[in-house]
Amino acid sequence: MIRPILQWPDPRLSRPAAPVETITDEIRAHWADMIDTMEAMPGQGVGLAAPQIGVMLRLAVVDCSDSRGQAVRMANPEIVASSSALNAHDEASPCLPGVWAEITRPARVTVRFLNDSGQPEERAFAELWATSVQHQIDHLDGRMYFDNLSRLKRDRLLKKAAKLGRG
Repeated sequence: MIRPILQWPDPRLSRPAAPVETITDEIRAHWADMIDTMEAMPGQGVGLAAPQIGVMLRLAVVDCSDSRGQAVRMANPEIVASSSALNAHDEASPCLPGVWAEITRPARVTVRFLNDSGQPEERAFAELWATSVQHQIDHLDGRMYFDNLSRLKRDRLLKKAAKLGRG
């Protein structure tokens, strides 16, 4: 089911999400809704965090594949290693549509999480996949991508969003 996406500055977007204790059918249903919602985004999103749909749990999905249908479902994702090599990508969020910014992050990360079977898993992500995973973890920590910008760039981005009638 496609779920409505919270709009910034909804205070839930600034709060850390709660850890997931165990993978249940309810958690799997949240992931299914998140994937449906991500696939319905304009331009097809490459990731979604549960707080973006008002579910305050540490759940994320990412799918940067060309063919789609390769979504990685993660509970309690945490970065356990990151490369010194950096990558810059234009990042945006459906929580603040119409604006974006170039964000520089590690080009590769290794992430530990509970998978959809409830098993601990470590997986390496590179390039856009790595960017998307880090972006989703920011959401789970109560941060938006623009929180990684300098104060000046952040203020300009938010001013532009306000001119568009957002935020």
